[in-house]
Amino acid sequence: MNQTIPLYFSLFNEIGIISQLGRALLDARLPEGIIGSQFSVLNHLIRVKDGRTPLELANSFQVPKTTMTHTISGLQKHKLILIKPHPEDGRSKQVWLTEKGRDLRNNTIASLSPQLVELLSPIPHDQIESMVSNLTKIRILLDNNRD
Repeated sequence: MNQTIPLYFSLFNEIGIISQLGRALLDARLPEGIIGSQFSVLNHLIRVKDGRTPLELANSFQVPKTTMTHTISGLQKHKLILIKPHPEDGRSKQVWLTEKGRDLRNNTIASLSPQLVELLSPIPHDQIESMVSNLTKIRILLDNNRD
């Protein structure tokens, strides 16, 4: 077997474990009734710009449209998003963040900040920047090579 395969697998294994542990940190900071998948949608809409259709969101998260519809309805129930008709496609809708949704996302990140600083401050800033850069490259490669 190629010597690099165990290393590559270890990389993805560590990313998976970090994802699970990070999700637990996040879940502990979310308001009652809000779950991680809903926060992820809020974060995505800020990162890539809101106004996405439910189908675009489902494709981005690689979940069935019905799953995304359920996630969106929870966000709508909490008044964190608005659903508006698509101006160019009358059959479609668009998802827009409300100020409350933006605030929830930003306040959640702010509440995580002290623990993130405590956890990551032993790692030099330039190493964190390098990791983020390399992980971004891997994300882009994976995104461009979806099955």
